[in-house]
Amino acid sequence: MIKGLFETHIYVEDLARSIDFYSNTLGLTQCHYEEERKIAFFWIGKPQEAMLGIWEKPKDEIDIRHFAFRCDVDDVLNKAVQFLESKNLKPYNFLKSGNHEPMVLPGCPLWLFTLMIPMGMHWSLLPFWKKRLSQSWA
Repeated sequence: MIKGLFETHIYVEDLARSIDFYSNTLGLTQCHYEEERKIAFFWIGKPQEAMLGIWEKPKDEIDIRHFAFRCDVDDVLNKAVQFLESKNLKPYNFLKSGNHEPMVLPGCPLWLFTLMIPMGMHWSLLPFWKKRLSQSWA
């Protein structure tokens, strides 16, 4: 029945700044905006495949969240650091060891870059391996 994740929402302190970040820095396509409710939505990937909603809230109602963008393996291995640094974003690996190499978590079927973006969210670039590394991730 469940075939994937279609939509997730995050809270942000400054909606205009966040719209600029997701539109102009990351290149996501904005698909909806409501000024009165202080919300905006972006397509992730092709339209109607997946959606990110951002809602402006007071700072004391915001906590750090994590989500991951799916990427091609080649992009993560060969293009991600340059892309992120060209956008003034600092990639780090899961251990925050200062190494810009993506890492594979034990038993997890993906490589991982993690970032702290300006709006206080953690997000990752995750390309899934074509073969399983562990039965626990089957």
